[in-house]
Amino acid sequence: MFKLTSLNLNGIRSATSKGLEAWLESYQPDCICVQEVKAQAADVQGKFEALAGLTGYFHFAEKKGYSGVGIYSKHEPTDVIVGYGSTEFDAEGRYLELRFDRPGRKNLPKLSIISAYFPSGSSGPERQEAKFRFLAEFYPHLLALKQERDYVLCGDINIAHQEIDLKNYKGNKKNSGFLPEERAWMSGLLAPTLPEGASLARGGPSLRAPEVQGMVDVYRQLQPSTTDAAYTWWSNRGQAYANNVGWRLDYHLATPALAALAKTEHIYKEQKFSDHAPMTVNYDFSL
Repeated sequence: MFKLTSLNLNGIRSATSKGLEAWLESYQPDCICVQEVKAQAADVQGKFEALAGLTGYFHFAEKKGYSGVGIYSKHEPTDVIVGYGSTEFDAEGRYLELRFDRPGRKNLPKLSIISAYFPSGSSGPERQEAKFRFLAEFYPHLLALKQERDYVLCGDINIAHQEIDLKNYKGNKKNSGFLPEERAWMSGLLAPTLPEGASLARGGPSLRAPEVQGMVDVYRQLQPSTTDAAYTWWSNRGQAYANNVGWRLDYHLATPALAALAKTEHIYKEQKFSDHAPMTVNYDFSL
């Protein structure tokens, strides 16, 4: 089994001070994709290049203390892709792709593991518009990559797709993370076929590809109807965590061939390393 974890750290220094490395040593994932590193290369050097025997690879934001993603891996990649070619969002440290290609491998000869951190629009209209721009340009990247290789994108997507993905869905229909446009983008990404001429994000391109098979929300493939157990993020306000007033914002989004190998999932809630919980899927393959 290939054990793959995703976790928004809300700061690598903060998460490690709360016992993250000791947990990794006992949990032993093959890879952990992390988001919101909130550090630069100089902060990581000599401290966080490796955790629990896993080697770290990173895409840092230019702005100090902001965003940033990484992947810690037991296995050495064949290639490391930093950023996805965005003139706007690569500066924010939102995309890291490790490739583990092996031409002779029976399953998944071309395989990528991606750590991604989607923008949040909760701070105001300006960042919500930025989020829409990100969605509009990121979808074609995911589509093009899917034509070339299998991959799983792990990350904080900052979108709760369905009503069962957050506690207070009635009160959040006009709030970032549960807006109709955001949910429609997710539906388009996951659709078995893309409707003719569908626009997957406001201001985004009309993508005419009815033959395209959609991506797979791996957690929902394994747990199609869970509600309270599915949450991965809780606000720090009030008693949200204590009362489990949460959202499912963290995902494994996989190509169909890779998703078919997903066997079990686990959201770890026994310890808090950040305001997100680690989400793990076991896949029936090895590198």
